[in-house]
Amino acid sequence: MAIDEYLMTHATDTPVFRIYGWSNPCVSIGYFQSINDIDFQKCKTEAVGVVRRITGGGSVFHEKELTYSFVSRKYPQKILDSYQEICQIIVSGLGTLGIDAKFSPLNDITVDGKKIGGNAQTRKNGALLQHGTILLEVNKEKMFSLLKVPAEKISDKKISDAKYRVSQISKTFDQVAESLKDSLKLVFGCQTLPATLEQSELESCKKIAKERYSNPDWTLKR
Repeated sequence: MAIDEYLMTHATDTPVFRIYGWSNPCVSIGYFQSINDIDFQKCKTEAVGVVRRITGGGSVFHEKELTYSFVSRKYPQKILDSYQEICQIIVSGLGTLGIDAKFSPLNDITVDGKKIGGNAQTRKNGALLQHGTILLEVNKEKMFSLLKVPAEKISDKKISDAKYRVSQISKTFDQVAESLKDSLKLVFGCQTLPATLEQSELESCKKIAKERYSNPDWTLKR
């Protein structure tokens, strides 16, 4: 999360597409979301990390998935248009793997009507940051034991429906990562160059992580 924030605050005219995974299971919650929207105590008991994003949206359980962030100073101003343009990277990439994925407004990626990925954004000082996930495998029982179902969906049927609407793509991390790299070239008609952070930049990220993302005052602020 700290690296993504750093990339956004230091955005240049060259967009950055970052692909990463999670070393340990974690729940990320949206910037405006209440901590009460997840079972925080169960997360602690099961050693599932909790982090608050700077992007909006709801809570996400991260385990066996590919996560990406996209940072740019050039993007459609309309929210829906920007989601659609960026999510086209995912749709096209999965298409090369034989997966008929679709962009489902406002910010989901679906296959056969089931959600296999979600997205969230924030915009600041002329730069956009979009977070997105692609479920490679999913443990639905574990996911829905950590994420609280809203009161209006509390019936057994609604919970069952929510589980039914989530799916996985059953591909490896490397397969999806390579497909997305190729997709970037097709969608934007550009060349891609690998990039790494300098040691001084990594130190700045560690500072952000310590002051914000590892700080309970930030995580529990709502």
